[in-house]
Formats: sequence, C-alpha cells, structure tokens
Amino acid sequence: MTEIHPGQRVAMLVDAQNLYHTAQSIYTRNIDYSSLLEKGVQDRTLTRAIAYVIRADSPDEESFFEALADIGFEPKIKDIKTFADGSKKADWDLGMALDAVTLASHNDTIILCSGDGDFARLCSHLRHEGVRVEVMGFQSSTADELVEASDAFIDLSERPDTFLL
Repeated sequence: MTEIHPGQRVAMLVDAQNLYHTAQSIYTRNIDYSSLLEKGVQDRTLTRAIAYVIRADSPDEESFFEALADIGFEPKIKDIKTFADGSKKADWDLGMALDAVTLASHNDTIILCSGDGDFARLCSHLRHEGVRVEVMGFQSSTADELVEASDAFIDLSERPDTFLL
C-alpha cells in the first residue's frame, strides 16, 4: 500500500460520537479536533474533513457544530431518534461508509477516526481499491479487526494531551 508522502490527497471522516464517548469515559475530557485534523493530515493535501455528529438538543451543541466548521470540518448532523419504548438511536455508520466509498476515487488516503469494528469491512474494500486506510482511535476502545484491516493505526491514547482538551 501507499506510504505517507507530501502532496498525497487525504480525506478525514470522524465518528464524533465514538470518539466523544471514549474520551469522556476514560479521560473525562473532550477531543481537540484541531489537533486531530493536524496529526491526521500531516504534510498532505486535505480534500475533505467530515465530522459525523448527532443533534441531541443538549446545551452548547450548536456552538460545537460551528467550531467544527471553523476548524475546517464539514459537520454532518443527524437528529437522535427516540422510540416509543423510550430508547434512543442515532449512528452514522452507513453514511460514513458511503462517503468513504464515494471519496475513495478522489483520494490516496482515507482516515477513519473511530474505533468501531463495523468499519473493518469498509477498510478492506478501500484497500482493495488501492486506497490507503488509516485509523485514528483510542486503543482500548478500538476493535482489533479494525486495526488489522487498516494500513496504519494511530493510537490517540499514546499522547492523550495532544488530542484532548
């Protein structure tokens, strides 16, 4: 697979809920999205940065969405669904996968910021198509099959002060 080199075209897709819950449960801190983007892109050319977020009507979430846009992310927002039994659901797995497949033909590398093992098959598909796949996540909450299916894994827990606020 392709190695990192300047001028390489990259797209970063961030599963914001996945990273948020891990950062909160392990460190009781928030993700520094600016550092995440900088570390992921390095000296390469960013084509798209998309943050997949959930609107749950919590305080300050609109300012969070605006801050993401100011950093350079395109926030894709999905409303949380509440079912008759009171359970709630909202995830972006399918949306992220479709965007990754669509962006693959325009990029040398796709960076997935998630620990969700459901993306392992996506990684395999993208690599088969000749796209380098990098995964950024916290080792303790990243599925082994996702790490194994990627070309490179960046463990955010190795230097948490770099990626957390």
